[in-house]
Amino acid sequence: MYSLKLSNICKHYTGTLLFKDISFELRPGEVLAITGWNGSGKSTLLRIIAGLVRPSLGKVEMFMGDEPIPKESRRKFLGMVAPALALYDELTALENMDFFCKVRGIAYDRESCLNMMERVGLTENANKTCRNYSSGMKQRLKLVQALLHSPPLLLLDEPGCNLDSNGMKIVEDIILEHRQLGMTVIASNEKREVDYAERAINLSE
Repeated sequence: MYSLKLSNICKHYTGTLLFKDISFELRPGEVLAITGWNGSGKSTLLRIIAGLVRPSLGKVEMFMGDEPIPKESRRKFLGMVAPALALYDELTALENMDFFCKVRGIAYDRESCLNMMERVGLTENANKTCRNYSSGMKQRLKLVQALLHSPPLLLLDEPGCNLDSNGMKIVEDIILEHRQLGMTVIASNEKREVDYAERAINLSE
């Protein structure tokens, strides 16, 4: 069983405090929402959890059973969707997924990738370069890259960004299904997305 623990996380930039004393534990089956005004640090907190940004104070720990997972190995155990996540326009969708697998150090399975792309409605566009993707299609592809390796921890930063109602239904299905498998943290101010969670942390309070 996997678990996530944040202890007294604080982040400030050049004297400006974003948030302080953020502590929580998360276990499989749980969904947590991070809310707050724009600029309150929602995306930054997710990036701290992912190991992409260092906290000013505090500690992030992820465990497999009682054994801590080293920070340098954490990316193999999480999937992340975020507006700042870059796709390479000169590569096809499948080539982008192959690249993301190599970065994470996991095996690339083309068939599994195609199955996931079918799930989000991108099968017919699998071999198109991403420069020909709409913003909504790119968001769906970000969902694919986050889920390819069946991560126990899913980090979703504004997952409904640029998606139509069909795309939002896909996000909802993914969150509900992942609840059976692992842990989910959603950063959003959209009520529909926040309502997926059993509890929330408001960074503006």
